[in-house]
Amino acid sequence: MVEHDFRYSLLTPQHTLIECRALSPGRYQVTGNGGAVRADDVLLVTLKGSQTLSMRLTVEKVRHLINPVGQWTAVARGPAFNALAIHRWDVNCDRCGKAMNFEFAVDASLGEAALQPAAAARIAELGWRSEGDKHFCPDC
Repeated sequence: MVEHDFRYSLLTPQHTLIECRALSPGRYQVTGNGGAVRADDVLLVTLKGSQTLSMRLTVEKVRHLINPVGQWTAVARGPAFNALAIHRWDVNCDRCGKAMNFEFAVDASLGEAALQPAAAARIAELGWRSEGDKHFCPDC
């Protein structure tokens, strides 16, 4: 198993993600160029509409194309979203006042009730901690 980084970056032009589309919740068709992708490899791909969020997809099967050289199409499994939505929120440290603007993904089909838990999980991933409605940055 190898991990391939196909997140949007001008620093790795030899690894190019051409298309990533959902076949059904949790199953994706991915087309890319480069990377010598094989079954059971992991692909890191940028979420559409996001600057910082990515998801991990595990390749189930891959077909290498003859023309153009180096291009491949794969079927992969990953997070199951019925309707993906990207949100940007701001959080301020209640101790030092440090501000952070962050992105998080949520399944839009779950409604407004899913926003707060998804945002709380994302700021915890970024090293912030919460105590009630107070937030503290990693330095505090």
